[in-house]
This record gives sequence, structure tokens and C-alpha cells, in this order.
Amino acid sequence: MTTPPPGAGEDRALIERFLEMMTAEAGAAKNTVAAYRSDLMLASGVLGGRLAAASADDLTRVGTAWLDLSKASVARKSAALRRFFAFLAEEGHRMDDPGTALPRPGASRGLPKVLDHADVDRLFAAIADRIARDPRDPNDLRLSALVELLYGSGLRATELVSLPRRAVAPDRPYLILRGKGGKERLVPLSDRARAAVAIWREYVAEESPWLFPSGKAHLSRIRLYQLLKALAAEAGIPPDRVSPHVLRHAFATHLLAGGADLRALQAMLGHADIATTEIYTHVDASHLVALVNARHPLADEQRRVDATPRGA
Repeated sequence: MTTPPPGAGEDRALIERFLEMMTAEAGAAKNTVAAYRSDLMLASGVLGGRLAAASADDLTRVGTAWLDLSKASVARKSAALRRFFAFLAEEGHRMDDPGTALPRPGASRGLPKVLDHADVDRLFAAIADRIARDPRDPNDLRLSALVELLYGSGLRATELVSLPRRAVAPDRPYLILRGKGGKERLVPLSDRARAAVAIWREYVAEESPWLFPSGKAHLSRIRLYQLLKALAAEAGIPPDRVSPHVLRHAFATHLLAGGADLRALQAMLGHADIATTEIYTHVDASHLVALVNARHPLADEQRRVDATPRGA
């Protein structure tokens, strides 16, 4: 029997977790999952079973091994590895994302899914309709707290479902989250989110260590995903447009569009690299144009020229 290289087991476990996420949250087809598994395991083999810990130089070496492949094949393999490393960074398994070192053969990165304000309003309207039912269903109160925290604070799915019962204090407008390596960050909490959590917590057993318990553990990521899909359908939004990460992205996008500082947003999202924040926060180009026209010093100069009477 061939002994697997050091790190191969860890690679395989993380790859399977990534593929589980692709199936559950991204709705990837079986053929896509199979292709991603093949691409990731082959790249892991090139690096001796240490793909998850790969450096930018390692990925450059992987890209070199693809020189004889077609552009379409290289684009597919690069996409698989980039999504894998984005997943590792998002879930806290890495503090960086080396995926930028992978080749991009004539392909541009697509914008992530985004919800506009009207979509978000429809989600909250659907939750309000649920809560208004008589008798009140505690599961609807749980859903309200979950969505308020996802959209109002930009939490990762894993961070959200594993929150301790006392993580949200009624007199503290922020959360303190501890990430990989013990690194802490402050996450803002809206008054709405604190109120929704306070109502839900009345239904959580005092002895529960989790804010969102389920059986002997906490609510799973998969179940969170399912709850959001059902809510989207009720709100008249295609379910494939809504996921925990889409709501986290909406948090970032809408804050940035409202004038939030990119560095402050980086801190709130827990991104080690500002480049990751730039990737996960898409701002409408028309907003950027309007911002330049309104705020750039030359805009004031142009307004003065326009206001000057002809012949003056």
C-alpha cells in the first residue's frame, strides 16, 4: 500500500468540506463537483499533499504544470483552486488567499451574487409576516435573529451558527469574535439585531451553550442554508440568489455604497488582506462615477466653470 504524503489527509478533508459547501450553498451540479474534486486532488498531488498550505510560489509551480493544456482547461482548474482558497480564507483556515498567483487565461472574474435593497426588504417583509402569525412560532423568531445578524453584521455562516448563548449582550452594540490563531475582531450590532436576539433567546434553554442550538450541538451550516432558501421562495426571490454568504456580501456592498471606509469594512469582515475585501465588495459603477463627480476637487472646478456667465 502506498503511504500518502504528509498533509494529504488534511487536504482531502478540507477539499471534501469545500465540495460539501459547493453542493449545499452554491448548488453545484454533480459533474461540476466531480471536476472540482479531480482538479483539486491533482493539484494536491503536484504539491505532495500540501495544497491547503500552498504559497503563491507553490501555485505558480502548479500553473506551470498546466502549460500544455488548453485555455479552457486552465481557466477551469484555476477557477476551482481560486474558489477553494477563497473558501479556506473565508472559513478561517488561512489568513491569506494565494489564489491570485494562479493563471487567468483570458478570463475575467465574475462579480459575486448580490442582493439590492429591495430584495433585502422583501426578505424582512416575509419574516415580519411569519412573526405576525398567531400563535407565534419560535422558529420564526430564530430565523429573524439569524437574518438580522447575517445582513446587519456580516457574520460568516460558521461564526453565526456557533455563537455562544451570551455572545450578544443587550447593553453592548458589538460582538467580539475570536478567529483562527486567537485573533479577535469587533463586529457591530444594530439595535434591530440585538432586539431580535433578545426575543429569540427567551426560547433558548438556560443550560444551552449555543445561541442557536440544534439537538446536542448548534444549528448546522446546511440547515441555515435551507432556511434561507425557503425564506427567499416566500419573499418571491429565486432561491439560488440567496445564501448566508450572499447576505454577508450584501452587508459589505451596501455599507460600502453608503460611504463606509474600505479599511473599516476589512476589519468588520475579518479579512487579513484588503484585496479580499475588494473582491467581496462589489459597488455599482454608476455609484463610483457619481462619487467622483460629487467629491473630486476637479468637480468643484468644473461647477465653477459651468456657473460662469458666458462672455464674463
